Amino acid sequence: MRKKISIVIPTYNEEANVVPLSKAVIEVMERDLSEYDYEILFIDNHSKDNTQALLRGLCANNKKIKAIFNAKNFGQARSPVYGMKQAYGDCVVRLTADFQDPVDMIPKFVREWEKGRKIVIGVKSASQERKTMYWIRSCYYRMINKITDIDHINQFTGFGLYDKKFVDVVRDLHDPLPYLRGIIAELGFDYTAIEYTQPKRRAGKSKNNFYSLYDYAMIGITSYSKVVMRLATFAGFIIGGLSMLAAIVYLIMKLMFWHRFSAGIAPLLIGVFFLGALQLFFIGFLGEYVLSINTRVLDRPLVVEEERLNFDEEETEKEEDAQ
Repeated sequence: MRKKISIVIPTYNEEANVVPLSKAVIEVMERDLSEYDYEILFIDNHSKDNTQALLRGLCANNKKIKAIFNAKNFGQARSPVYGMKQAYGDCVVRLTADFQDPVDMIPKFVREWEKGRKIVIGVKSASQERKTMYWIRSCYYRMINKITDIDHINQFTGFGLYDKKFVDVVRDLHDPLPYLRGIIAELGFDYTAIEYTQPKRRAGKSKNNFYSLYDYAMIGITSYSKVVMRLATFAGFIIGGLSMLAAIVYLIMKLMFWHRFSAGIAPLLIGVFFLGALQLFFIGFLGEYVLSINTRVLDRPLVVEEERLNFDEEETEKEEDAQ
């Protein structure tokens, strides 16, 4: 029996890309990996354009193409991981739908997997996206590596191949805020990284905005870092000590030069605004941690499905058992 490769592709308003992407994946699989069986699993995050209609057409014409339609948009962190959990191939390849993850990397991943690698990932050595965004991502990767206890992977977006043993680990997790980079670094097997240059989007506009990127970044920080909250404690000690020292200096100066020394109100205003800003900053971070805890305690499902196409009864039973 041939081994099966599952290709999981999250989508949201990708009507210009889903058809050419499915053709490109099929071409690569049949040309370069003909010894393997395969399936393509699209998980659609409640698209508002023609994406779902196109996916229905693809599924109707090819039983190797499957689709899951979410009941609403559950965010860029949850839907792709849920899609991985629904794939039962011998390995799972995760791609984005915008062609920024090169399809021709799949055979390279598989050849490394054949050598016994459990996780083979694509790491960006360069990118054709906007330089500002690439620089911001680089700064985030450097920062999160410094403030967390695990070895986060720089310039890694989730693009890669995952053996079914690792997918089973992910499947057993009940985390409503999954952060795949952290899961790989904390719970995954040793990984092999293959560098690539990230191309521009083939068509359409990126669905990421400042808020969605900030939200995903906060998931990584609140899930794997204690440093920020401990900084608040250290800052409190340091500023308290400096304030006490300043108070002593002012007292001595006033006692020595009673009539000539006038501190004025400026130092008081500066101190009040500085401490107020510092408190608001750390209270905001504390709120992020509380929100993260609250979401995890509620233990809501990753996504709610509206419909699934081309899943047979046996596979459906497996998914129900996994949930």
